[in-house]
Amino acid sequence: MSTFARRIGAATLEVVVADITTLSLDAIVNAANGSLLGGGGVDGAIHRAAGPQLLAACRKLDGCSTGDAKITRGYDLPARHVIHAVGPIWRDGDSGEDEALASCYRRALELCQQHGLASVAFSAISTGIYGFPPERAAPIAVAACIDALPGAPSVTKVLFCCFSAPSAALHRAALTGALD
Repeated sequence: MSTFARRIGAATLEVVVADITTLSLDAIVNAANGSLLGGGGVDGAIHRAAGPQLLAACRKLDGCSTGDAKITRGYDLPARHVIHAVGPIWRDGDSGEDEALASCYRRALELCQQHGLASVAFSAISTGIYGFPPERAAPIAVAACIDALPGAPSVTKVLFCCFSAPSAALHRAALTGALD
């Protein structure tokens, strides 16, 4: 697992290339759909790795709105919790997608603070089947986290968990740019 890290106040922000389902942290953030009942990509991988109890817990949450997030236990995952964030489907870039995406990251950090969680890993929300351009999403993700961290002092470690080297390069560039 390759890493790239920067400090923001008391928190360390890292970019890693890894399988998010293998990370032993307080929480991982799932790029969920509105039903929260599993799907393809990272959502399906998290549901498979967590086991059937995750699906049962998600059924009780009654879905989630775009731009919002909800939390469950991690069940069979090494992570103690899963934060299910529902990102926007890319339309044209003029339909509120940027704000909805930023809201996912802010809400996830708010949930971390509410539950006293110190470490969290984000998948690249909305950049898969939802079609959000990764080169646009990475700076939004990084900026939203940096902006939300003062309101989440319990969080001391934020990982941007990328599935590929190109995604990691975009997140490293966004993190470097945000701190220059």
